[in-house]
Order: sequence, then structure tokens, then C-alpha cells
Amino acid sequence: MYPGTVAESTPDKPAVIRPATREVLTYGDLESRSRRVAHYLRGAGLRPGDHVAMMSGNDVRMMEIYWGALRSGLYITAVNWQLTAPEAGFVIDDCGADALFVSAEAAAAVGGELPAVPHRVVFGGRVEGFEDYDEVLAAQPDAPLDGQPRGQDMLYSSGTTGRPKGIRPPLPAGDVDAIPDPYTEVFKPIYGFDSDSVYLCPAPLYHAAPLRFCGMVTSIGGTVILMDRFDAEESLRLVEQYRVTHSQWVPTMFVRMLKLAPSVREQYDVSSMRCAIHAAAPCPAEIKRRMIEWWGPVINEYYAATEGVGATFIDSEQALAHPGSVGISVLGPAHICDEGGRELPAGQVGTVYFERESATFEYHNDPAKTRATRHPEHDNWATTGDIGRLDDDDFLYLTDRAAFTIISGGVNIYPQEAENVLTLHPGILDVAVIGVPDDELGEVALAVVEPAPGVRPCAELADELLAYVHNEIAHYKVPRSVVFVDELPRTPTGKLVKHRLRERFG
Repeated sequence: MYPGTVAESTPDKPAVIRPATREVLTYGDLESRSRRVAHYLRGAGLRPGDHVAMMSGNDVRMMEIYWGALRSGLYITAVNWQLTAPEAGFVIDDCGADALFVSAEAAAAVGGELPAVPHRVVFGGRVEGFEDYDEVLAAQPDAPLDGQPRGQDMLYSSGTTGRPKGIRPPLPAGDVDAIPDPYTEVFKPIYGFDSDSVYLCPAPLYHAAPLRFCGMVTSIGGTVILMDRFDAEESLRLVEQYRVTHSQWVPTMFVRMLKLAPSVREQYDVSSMRCAIHAAAPCPAEIKRRMIEWWGPVINEYYAATEGVGATFIDSEQALAHPGSVGISVLGPAHICDEGGRELPAGQVGTVYFERESATFEYHNDPAKTRATRHPEHDNWATTGDIGRLDDDDFLYLTDRAAFTIISGGVNIYPQEAENVLTLHPGILDVAVIGVPDDELGEVALAVVEPAPGVRPCAELADELLAYVHNEIAHYKVPRSVVFVDELPRTPTGKLVKHRLRERFG
């Protein structure tokens, strides 16, 4: 389906609700305004295969621009507005944007001049050198478009281990109202999305999953509840207020909600939730068990990547039977291989490859990185560098990313194991384990800890934390020391930016 189909039958139905501003974007308005965006882009000379970039906090106009580009056969890139001006400028330049839409707030936040894209539009305020969004739309006709080839997003990896990489998929062949996007084909039947779905989005739309899930929900006639930013108690309040049926989270959000006082958690009714999805980062098995105990068997996890190399799924029942697993591959077999590409048997740890009919993604302007994702002998096996193992039932367990592995005295240490244990300690709000140089062993593990509110960082707490980990995992996996920080560097999607910690402590 397509939002225009919904607009014909139920034009007044909310497509997107933004509680923070009380804005409601109806399907009739989404159809009209995205059509005007498309007319503007065509009048500006953009043609199928050209590129649009947008940079904003969570705003209903992002969905107007998104659908305006998708119904025009264009690539669209959502840019992280929390980047610096040079970082944001790199993405805008690298993707080859011919048009740029920004919020005034985002333009001010980057604190510098953005690239001189031929067509620049701003909303939510005035910025020198940009056209006003409302004036641009008012000048466009609200007439049906002559042909609507389906476009595609071209998103960038979050850059947690270096400079972001653009993932450029091929454009679909067909019209936007006839060709469903891959997310709708896969996730709609698995998670039961339909026109009655109310989807809570607590994460930023510049990230792949929130943007694509909001696109999917608006394509099938559901309603998106768009939070400006995640807040643990506010999320629960919105679930109750809007009778949310579907939601998507990252494990750090689960942790923050679980650490609310029981009296706070229990005052909100979450019984409307049919499917609570989590992804983007590993979830400790104990955190998942507690969420299932609280919300019921509605917790579902998928493991995937912006590159689209593969996907695994696991529901609540499977998660309790296979604690720590991210599920079974559904788009093609998963393979675990050693550094030379030799496939390993069940139980052994190695690089995770997914087998597909064809590995079609490529990193924009970086053929060497694209080649590095392919298996040395099988062109249709691809990886994003994650490390893991399969059990005898083909359930996948992620160990860590290859870039985060600590090699101490010739032994591999996977930080996620210690992180999973430390996350459960009541004195910790957030934690990361990294490798730091050591004259004798090459590297040793260091725990970087953000204490819970009201907890005083001190040597006694550090000793308590190390003893706590010693009781749960093998001694060689336990961090050698602890440092305390005011806040860990995480993207708003919950991913640790570990290279910043390495730069600071390494």
C-alpha cells in the first residue's frame, strides 16, 4: 500500500502524532504535502536516481519529505543533526545531494556552514541561504503526479568505529503504489502490523530502523506516535494514553525503564502492547527476561543491519529457551567462519556471514570496503563484521563486533560478556568495556562506568563491581580496572561510540 491509498478512504485519520507539540499529521495532509514536495523536486530538475538529504530532529515534516522523495524515484538520506558541521557536511557531500531540507534547530545545532547544495529548504524558522518550507509548498500544485517511480533510502552507518559509510541499494523497478518496500514485506507479517497499528517511535528518524518502520506504518494506514526523544516514564505514559500496539526499542531503553521505581512502573497500563520490538544493540538475557516478566510474551528481537545483509528473529518463548540468542536467520542461512573464510561448526566463535541469493548492497564511493564485506569464496555471503556462534538448533549468539574484540596475551576477550553482567548492577546506569594498551599483555580490559543517580564513584565501588563480575564469568574476561565518567558516548539509537572512549583512555 501507499499513504495516498489511505488518504482516499480515510483522509482525516492520523498518520503521525507528535505529542511534544500536539501536532497531528493526517493522511490527507501527508498525501497533499508530500505531493507538493515531489512537485518542487521535479521543478528543481531532480530526476529518478538523484539525491535528497534531510536533517532534523523528530518532526512530522520529515515524513512529508520522505514520501515526497520516495514517490519521485529519488534516493533520500537522513542526516544525524547532532553531528558537527564538518561531519554533517561530509555525509551531505558524499551522498551527492541535489536538494537539502533542514530544520532551523538542526541548522543551528551543527554550528557551521552546510554544503552549498543547489536547492536548500528550511522549516521551523529562517536560515540565510535557505528557502522557507511552507512558502515552497504553498507555491506548488496539489495535483496528481504523472508517474511515481519508487525511490529508496540511502542511509549511513552510525560511524561508531569511524567515519560513516553510505549504503546504496539499487532502486526498485516499479511505481511507489505497486512495489512494497522490503521492510513492509518482511516485518508486516512477522509482527502483525496492519491499519489498526499504533506504533510508538522513541528513537531518532535519522536512524535506519525508526525511519523505515515509520515509513512502513504510514504505508499500511497505521498511526505513528513520534517522540522527540526517549524518556523512560514518558514512554510508558504514551503507551497508556494512545493504546500503543507496537513499539521499537534498544536495550538501554529497557534498562532505563526497568530502573524506574516499581511504584512508577506499576501506575501505567501497557496491556495494549501486542509487539515490543528491540534491535540495534545486544540485550543481556536477564534484561530481556525481566521485560517479558513485566510486559508479557510480547518482546521480540531482530538482528539486522542498515546494509541489509541478513536478518534473524526471536520471540519471547524462544528467547527464554535460548537465553542470549538473537534468533534464527530468515532470509538465508547464517554461517560462522574463521579469519581465512573456513566455515566453523556449531559452538565455535567466528565472523557472522549471511547467505543471500545475491549480496546487492554497496558502500557509496568505497569499493574496497564493499569487497571487504564479501566472503573470499562466496560472493553471495556478506558480513558487517560481527562476531558470534551458532548452536545446534541454528540459533545465533552474537559475541561482539570484530573491531571491539580485545586481544590480551593472545586470548580474545569479547567486551559484551562483561558489559552484560555489569549492566545488571544496581549502582550502574551505563557501562562500556574497552581494550587499553598494556606493556605485558598487549591489551587489557577496562570498564568505563556511568554510575546510577545518587551513587558516588569511589575506589570501594570499583572493587565491588570487579568482584561482582568475578562471580559471573571467567576470570580472564573480567576487566582489570574501572574508571567512572559522567556520561557514556552513545548515539541516540543506543549504540556505544567506543572509539571515543579508546581515544580518551587508550
